[in-house]
Amino acid sequence: MDMKKHLPDADIEKLGKVLEIKEAYQRGEISLEEGRARIREQVGTLRPYEIALAEQELKTIEDDECRKENIQEMIDLFAEVMDTSRPDLPIDHPIMCYYRENDEMRRHMLAIEDLVQYPVIKNQWLELYDLIAAFRTHLSRKQNQLYSILEQKGFDRPTTTMWLLDDFVRDEIRDARKLLEEDKEEEFLAMQPTIVADVLDLLQKEEAVLYPTSLAMITPEEFDQMRSGDLEIGFAWISIEDSPDTNKTERQSTTVPDGFASELSALLFKYGLGGNNTNQLLDVTTGKLTLEQINLIYKHLPIDISYVDENELVRFYSDTDHRVFPRSKNVIGRDVKNCHPRTSVHLVEEIIAKFRSGEQDSVDFWINKPGLFIYIYYVAVRDADGRFRGVLEMMQDCSRIRELQDSRTLLTWSNDTQGAKSTESQNPTPEPSNPVDTPPEGEDIDTATELTADTRLQDLLKFYPQLREELPNINSAFKMLNSPLARIIIPKATVAMMSERSGIPLDDILSKLKELVTKYQKEK
Repeated sequence: MDMKKHLPDADIEKLGKVLEIKEAYQRGEISLEEGRARIREQVGTLRPYEIALAEQELKTIEDDECRKENIQEMIDLFAEVMDTSRPDLPIDHPIMCYYRENDEMRRHMLAIEDLVQYPVIKNQWLELYDLIAAFRTHLSRKQNQLYSILEQKGFDRPTTTMWLLDDFVRDEIRDARKLLEEDKEEEFLAMQPTIVADVLDLLQKEEAVLYPTSLAMITPEEFDQMRSGDLEIGFAWISIEDSPDTNKTERQSTTVPDGFASELSALLFKYGLGGNNTNQLLDVTTGKLTLEQINLIYKHLPIDISYVDENELVRFYSDTDHRVFPRSKNVIGRDVKNCHPRTSVHLVEEIIAKFRSGEQDSVDFWINKPGLFIYIYYVAVRDADGRFRGVLEMMQDCSRIRELQDSRTLLTWSNDTQGAKSTESQNPTPEPSNPVDTPPEGEDIDTATELTADTRLQDLLKFYPQLREELPNINSAFKMLNSPLARIIIPKATVAMMSERSGIPLDDILSKLKELVTKYQKEK
């Protein structure tokens, strides 16, 4: 698709001059003053999206292009002719949400610049890096939402170049934290100026070109449609209330099927089969199901699945509450290669090529980290005649499965992940080894006898969900409980682990938790 169709009329000859002057300045062939003079004479006024259009239409992609470009030099060069002021938008507008997150990230970078002046106090740095970790959500939403819709309009530079910079910055932050955890203080401190510079560079590139271009290309209606996906992926540090319109859309989506189901419904309706009736029974391979039942099955699968068709377009993903990685509806209809950073595109292409040729039928990958095991499996989809019809991706968080031991052959509702031994002497209705694991139905955790170092956080939250909001006020390390990682952290965390992670002495955190639980019990 042609990017120019979604922008006001642009003079390609003018854009060619913009690019020529910019590259001459970057190569050092002309001074800043000479470059500005040429722009005044040959270009006149310039809008941020015109730079994006010039890059898209007139420049070939280079490896690490976005990371290598000095954005401040470009801003200095075009300062006299380009408006880089922040747009006046509602606080909950998708683009304003990115700006607000950028403001928070800049504050965290200032905190880094302040802390590096003093001797390292590990818990201080861990607390700061816990906050910075939320930047991943900012990047994920940008890659899955904003890049996707721009790509559909022909602007694929963010997907092909800026995504690499996103991942580069993300990995720098990850690597720095690892050095901190390994007590390599000198190496850790040495990385901080580079991290600050690279983060600020990324934020400037977003605000100088990406956001203004997005505002020029994306319609208000399309931004409204983006909101549900944004809410689903989440936000970094900022709070966004779900609007009534969004609630209405979500309520309707329970009765009017989206994605795969809506396409199927439309097809059935086209041929007079009552496709708009979600109670219409459909003949599937081994039974009869309604569209509502199909959607419910997909939503409750214990694994995540995605389907890419023979044309390499993403056609479907299962929308589960336990989804391992973020997805948004904007991915539907997208070229699968553009759903991955360029560094991994060659793997995607190789998998599809070998599946298409029949050389291979499946391949798997896994992510193995302390307390986390993600299994990913790809299988070639072929029809009854053996023709290649696409790729099915299946993904599952197998962390709990890997921890199971012995056997469990008798019914138990225990949350104990170790499994129950199957022996002749076993009590048919076994008592849990720790009463905190499965509190009796309807009874609260007794603070005097049951709240110990081994008490599980998920059991506390089961009875006292208020803790999720109150714990971050005790220590900022607990803000992770309201992040996408909470799904993985909460089932594994004990009070002892909370103490270790936050740096709060065990006796102190037990005392505080007992105080809060006692308060909640009195309020009931």
